[in-house]
Amino acid sequence: MSILLLNGPNLNLLGTREPHVYGSDTLADVERRFIEEAAALGRVAQCFQSNHEGALIDRIHAARLDGTQAIVINPGGLTHTSVSLRDALAAVALPVVEVHISNVHRREPFRHHSYVSGVADGVIAGLGVQGYLAALRFLADKLGAAPR
Repeated sequence: MSILLLNGPNLNLLGTREPHVYGSDTLADVERRFIEEAAALGRVAQCFQSNHEGALIDRIHAARLDGTQAIVINPGGLTHTSVSLRDALAAVALPVVEVHISNVHRREPFRHHSYVSGVADGVIAGLGVQGYLAALRFLADKLGAAPR
C-alpha cells in the first residue's frame, strides 16, 4: 500500500532557502523521515520532487496505475497558480492531503488562495516539516489497516 509524497517547485532548496521561513531540514531529510514513518505504519512511500508543473502532473497521472493509494503534496508556488495540477489530482481520485511548511495564511495575500485545497481531503499549514508526517498518519488511518 503505497503513499506518494510530491514536492513542487523550489522545495529541492529546503535547508538553504529562507531557513527562517522553511527551517533547516533538507528535502532529503523530509523524504527519509517520510519513508521511515510510512514503513513504521506498514506502508511503502514513494517520493518525487520537480520544479516543473508538467512533470508533477505526469507523476500524478502515473499514480492511477502504479499502486499508489494516496498522495501527500506540497505544491509550492503552484498551489496558487495551477488549475492543471488541481485537475490532475481530481482526475486520479485518490485521497490527497495538501501540506505547506509555513502558515500560508500569515504570509502574502496571494498565498491565501489554493487551487489544490478544493480537491484535498485535508490541508496542513504551518507545522513545519512535521506537517508531512501528520498528513501521512492521517492518510494511513484513512486507508485502514495495512496488509500483512
